[in-house]
Amino acid sequence: MKNLIAFPVLGLAFILQMAILSRMTLLSGVVDLVLLIIVSWALQEQVQSSWHWAGLAGLLAGFTSGLPPYIPLLGYLLTVGLARLFLRQIWQAPILALFSVTFFATLLMHLVTFIGLLLNGTLLPIGDVLTLVTLPGIFLNLLFILPVHAVIRDLALWVYPVEDLV
Repeated sequence: MKNLIAFPVLGLAFILQMAILSRMTLLSGVVDLVLLIIVSWALQEQVQSSWHWAGLAGLLAGFTSGLPPYIPLLGYLLTVGLARLFLRQIWQAPILALFSVTFFATLLMHLVTFIGLLLNGTLLPIGDVLTLVTLPGIFLNLLFILPVHAVIRDLALWVYPVEDLV
């Protein structure tokens, strides 16, 4: 039952992403709100459904974007894997883990997208992709991760109360 909260949250995130945030660009980079939500949700220790959220987000992104459906699905699943790896390992400073996972997850998503487009026959100059899309996207994602994390942390505490964990 706790997994059902993903549908309205990710649905609203995709609507905001497509209607508002995709119009706010820095060079050609945009904020990936869904990626930020996935990162924030996966970094919550009490959450057990981060893989479900990544799968749902990947399927929704596959249907709503012009990318082949396997690209966002693979990217979001790898993002959750990276976040869970950071959470399990030596990261005792949550803010450092949050910024590190956001940085590497954005790079990972852009790399998966670039390779997927390359395999589909779309040739893009790597220098332009890095300077016009990836670096501004990283900057915007790092700028927006703190407010997104605050909202998602409160949501995670509401869905998984501390009393249920004991």
